[in-house]
Amino acid sequence: MKTLFEQHGGTYTMQGDYRLPNLTVEENDTRPIGVWGQRRLHYLKHHRKVMYHNLLTSGKLHSHLADVEEQAQNLFSRLVKEYAEKEGITEQLKAPDQMKWVQKMNIIRECVKEVVNTEKICL
Repeated sequence: MKTLFEQHGGTYTMQGDYRLPNLTVEENDTRPIGVWGQRRLHYLKHHRKVMYHNLLTSGKLHSHLADVEEQAQNLFSRLVKEYAEKEGITEQLKAPDQMKWVQKMNIIRECVKEVVNTEKICL
């Protein structure tokens, strides 16, 4: 007598006295996962375990991380530009005093990184 799983083309592996179904999750999304996606993955694994396992078992984890990566990168770029304009940090400032320009841009990037972490990574 075939089980419902076997009737639909499934296979089993014997583990001792038990037959366990050979389950695989297919993910077709090949978009890269960068630093923001990796941070989101770490956050999900350590703080949102149920959501992590739901995404993993449904095959949607990679596309979720790729979406977060894209959204976070866009937000980061946009906010860095906005903050730099607001603070008056331009290319003209870079020419006479590069170190001051780098220092101010690093401060802006750190502030923006915190905003992106709050809004996109640690939801």
